[in-house]
Amino acid sequence: MSSTPHREKLLAAIANPKANRDVALLNEAMTAYQTWISKTNALTSTGQTRINEMTALLNEYKDYLEVDLVATKGSDFLKRQKGQLKLDNSVLEEFLIHLVNPAILNNLPDFDLETGPQTAFMSLSFRPSAISSLNKKPEVILKVKDQDFSIGKAIHYKFSSDENFSSQQTIDGKFYLAVLAAECKINYDKTMFQECAGTAARLKQGCPIAKYYAFVEYLDMQPEDTRLTEIDNVFLLRKAKRLPFEKRNILDEVKAQHQNFPISTEVITMFVNEIQNFIDATWYNPEEALKRGSFV
Repeated sequence: MSSTPHREKLLAAIANPKANRDVALLNEAMTAYQTWISKTNALTSTGQTRINEMTALLNEYKDYLEVDLVATKGSDFLKRQKGQLKLDNSVLEEFLIHLVNPAILNNLPDFDLETGPQTAFMSLSFRPSAISSLNKKPEVILKVKDQDFSIGKAIHYKFSSDENFSSQQTIDGKFYLAVLAAECKINYDKTMFQECAGTAARLKQGCPIAKYYAFVEYLDMQPEDTRLTEIDNVFLLRKAKRLPFEKRNILDEVKAQHQNFPISTEVITMFVNEIQNFIDATWYNPEEALKRGSFV
């Protein structure tokens, strides 16, 4: 999957004939995007300082894209469809990729982790068509689901009904195992929360040690206790509720909300700490059970 999901959404919007009135605006956005990424890649800082600087650049770009361009100059089509075009939440998807960096996270493995949007493994099962098919090539059923952001690795598999793995009786393939996943949402309501809870449960059926989070800008529901679900946490990036319906298309209200509730460095740091604790943890070691006095 792409390591530049927001860039791809911008390019897709530019090529969309329904957005032909907004091509000049979208080209401005592409220039601003390139500046944002160039500044982010040029950072030489580490740790908390780098998180602070990255978050400041993120706010600068999102304010320009979502307020100065789309909300101020965009056509009615672009304003209505920016969510469908994923012009806003794909910014978060790409930002999260840049957090998985040795300048921020310690003890990253010495192989290349696969990060960003991925189609992640949920479950694997076998579906033989009849008893006679048990000696044929196994029929493997993979259940997968797209994730906005993930950390993981491709897993390659081979199954056969023949111990010598003859080609006529063997099937091979691969899937992406997400050990940490996050859903990125601009507005977050009860229906989205329930969908995330279902996704988290399915993800953890296939990989019980996995972590699952929601990354949210504006809250459109009453907060709930995630401990009653398989969601590990919901991060409220702006610590703000969604604007009331009657104010959502008023430019001054949109500007004020961005200015008064910028994406919080504190919340980004909380998420980074979650990743760091997960990296540092021993996910499973049965040899330590007697020392620990418990299975897990």
